[in-house]
Amino acid sequence: MRCPYCGSLDDKVIESRTMANGESIRRRRECNSCGYRFTSYERIEEKPFMVVKRDGRREPFDRAKLERGIERALEKRPVSTSMVDQLATEIEDEAIMRGKVSREISTADLGELVLQRLYGIDKVAYIRFASVYKHFENLDEFLTEVNNVEGNKK
Repeated sequence: MRCPYCGSLDDKVIESRTMANGESIRRRRECNSCGYRFTSYERIEEKPFMVVKRDGRREPFDRAKLERGIERALEKRPVSTSMVDQLATEIEDEAIMRGKVSREISTADLGELVLQRLYGIDKVAYIRFASVYKHFENLDEFLTEVNNVEGNKK
């Protein structure tokens, strides 16, 4: 590691300490050329998990955005906020498992995961989310979806 004082690449590690629950390592170093002591931090650099949009753009997975969508669908429904958090965690875990190799998932697959979970919890929330996610063009498409939910209920 380059000494911040003299620029030499010759240093030795004096002390190493695990930080942040094992997610990083703090190292105290001493330059062998000038004797200056400095600290470096080491952590794993992971490729971010990406979401592939309908138009092909990629953006980092945003759990807060997922939670907002679920919260909007469940707004004024008899579902606790802890359930929203649990849903988001389950969906995030499933998405990461599905996209483990490529480190990405399409918005279509992510939307289907949300719909599957909402269908089992609250049918009104399912319809709310589906109406945004599936981009209903007219009332007939919306009514068809509502009738499918009603038909599966029996």
